Amino acid sequence: MNVFILKLKGWLEKPGREQYNDKKIDYKIDHRKEGTVMNEQIKEALEEIRPFLQRDGGDVEFVDYTDDKIVQVKLLGHCAGCPHSQMTIKGGIERILKEKYPEISSVEAVQ
Repeated sequence: MNVFILKLKGWLEKPGREQYNDKKIDYKIDHRKEGTVMNEQIKEALEEIRPFLQRDGGDVEFVDYTDDKIVQVKLLGHCAGCPHSQMTIKGGIERILKEKYPEISSVEAVQ
């Protein structure tokens, strides 16, 4: 659930707000809308990471943000064939993205 929905749900559960509890509230999130916003946020974060990869002759490209909250990226240039690419994904890109957006479950490289 996104933060707004959790705060709204918490607000409704406080004493004295029972008059609002009988109203039907749909707590489901439209992942297509959330995904669009999240896609842009991920792309912005990757722009911050990109210069470090480019310094070593590599690059990263955003591919998708799945319903399972997995970020799919494609490594380019020297990073694509590098034996340390998994370390770059997990120890670098994933760590940074999860610090910014804790709802992300993991980052995976795709071909």
